[in-house]
Amino acid sequence: MIAYLEQFVSESESNTKLQEEEEDGNNDNKKILLCREMDLQGSIDFDCNNSGSSNFAAACKDFGGLNQSRPLGVIKPVGTDDLVRIIRSVISSSSSASSSSNNNLTVAVRGNGHSINGQAMTDSNGLVILMREINPRIQIVTRNHHNSCSNGGCSNGGGDVFVDVGGGVLWEDVLLHCYYSSGLAPRSWTDYLGLTVGGTLSNAGISGQAFRYGPQTSNVTELEVVTGKGEIVTCSENQNSELFFGVLGGLGQFGIITRARILLQPAPHMVRWIRMVYCEFDDFTNDAELLTTRAECDSFDYIEGFVFVNSDDPVNGWSSVPLSPNKSFDESRIPKTAGPVLYCLEVALHYRNGDNVDTVDKVVSKMIGRLRFIRNLQFELDLSYVEFLLRVKQQEEEAKANGIWDNPHPWLNLLISKKDICGFDQTVFKKILKDGIGGPMLIYPLLKSKWDTRTSVVLPEGEIFYLVALLRFHLPMGPSVQDMITQNQEILQCCTKQGFDFKLYLPHYGSDDQWRSHFGNQWSRFVERKARFDPMAILAPGQKIFSRHSDPLL
Repeated sequence: MIAYLEQFVSESESNTKLQEEEEDGNNDNKKILLCREMDLQGSIDFDCNNSGSSNFAAACKDFGGLNQSRPLGVIKPVGTDDLVRIIRSVISSSSSASSSSNNNLTVAVRGNGHSINGQAMTDSNGLVILMREINPRIQIVTRNHHNSCSNGGCSNGGGDVFVDVGGGVLWEDVLLHCYYSSGLAPRSWTDYLGLTVGGTLSNAGISGQAFRYGPQTSNVTELEVVTGKGEIVTCSENQNSELFFGVLGGLGQFGIITRARILLQPAPHMVRWIRMVYCEFDDFTNDAELLTTRAECDSFDYIEGFVFVNSDDPVNGWSSVPLSPNKSFDESRIPKTAGPVLYCLEVALHYRNGDNVDTVDKVVSKMIGRLRFIRNLQFELDLSYVEFLLRVKQQEEEAKANGIWDNPHPWLNLLISKKDICGFDQTVFKKILKDGIGGPMLIYPLLKSKWDTRTSVVLPEGEIFYLVALLRFHLPMGPSVQDMITQNQEILQCCTKQGFDFKLYLPHYGSDDQWRSHFGNQWSRFVERKARFDPMAILAPGQKIFSRHSDPLL
């Protein structure tokens, strides 16, 4: 029997080795054929020696740190023409009998790698394209007013000054170039600016300016896109509009954004940053909605909010509220009736260097005078406009210094209808998350009328809905990553069981039924756009919406 088992193991190992050699041979053939067919100006890294080159290693994971996947190769293209060669080579390999080993190739696009659930990744049948150095130029241009969009999306009197920027450029670089070269800036941002233009436009791009100007997808007037058919297309509201609106919020499914034209406006010099603490959720939401719906001249320029734990927890508690280290949180001001969590309304007012500080004080006092926050639990800080927009960069540097920036981030982002936000507070914030999450718990209202429904983004019902962003960090002494993922699943199950009207922002699902449910009555439009612009389902396989096809989708 022992001799038989030894023989079986030996044969099994031999068969496994032969299979591995055959797979390696097929991969080598793929690599040789790809290099011949693409004829790129840029470079392809196959990491043949498993040396773990920095580009290849980075492409195997993302900011979320929850998934790892090794692609066939990582491509660093020189320009848009290289993207066309890549897509067309993948298409031709699907239809060529001599290239049968390549007929399932996919293409994933990586900006700065800040996806959470592997959305910008692919497997051993896929190629990852690094976008950071494609078309890095940032150029301010002047155009007529009629080029801006309408229908709640791309207009709102943005003037005739724009910036043309490559899809792989970071928003931080857009800010610094526009501000210091011309005193201008885009109108709508994300909280963290270490993200690429193409990456946020493929989702939405939300921050505290979105209540007034809409998300970033509502502030772009023209795109250059390389489709899943290998075509370079310039598109806008009035030119190739179906592609334009499909790509905006399209999760990378219809094309690769290589250039975007973004609305600019005169930038302020300074910002008055204010935080106000609330005990009651109704008071917090009523005030947030009041400021959000006020006329522009009677409200702030930035409105967000967050939930924090009513305790001395150093990460999730009182100390997370003050805006400067020389300010302390006086917990004696908290009413005895307060529950396990409290709420903070965060606003900002823009002003210029020549403005009188007393005038700024009066404007602020007038706007917050009737708000129902806890008196003496108000914190203010004056800082430059650039410092304010780069505020998360300082937190990034601190997290890197503490060794936690590269830890897993099982984030959960939701868009929740106003009619269900109180129920969410009762069942999620006050119960499931009453001890915090080891990171920010953002919550603030948005207005659907500032979003263009022609884009691929799906929203809850109603004019007012809320962004809830649970930005978890895996801390050394905190819960395990799996526990955090389980808690996210518990929250989603709770929302579903309670019948809340919500959508995942930065969505990630594992089944066709879940994707169909997510898109609802927009699913057929999404499928039609896929069939039109990426008929073989080559692009963005990490989203797991469509399976790769050898023949075009019908």
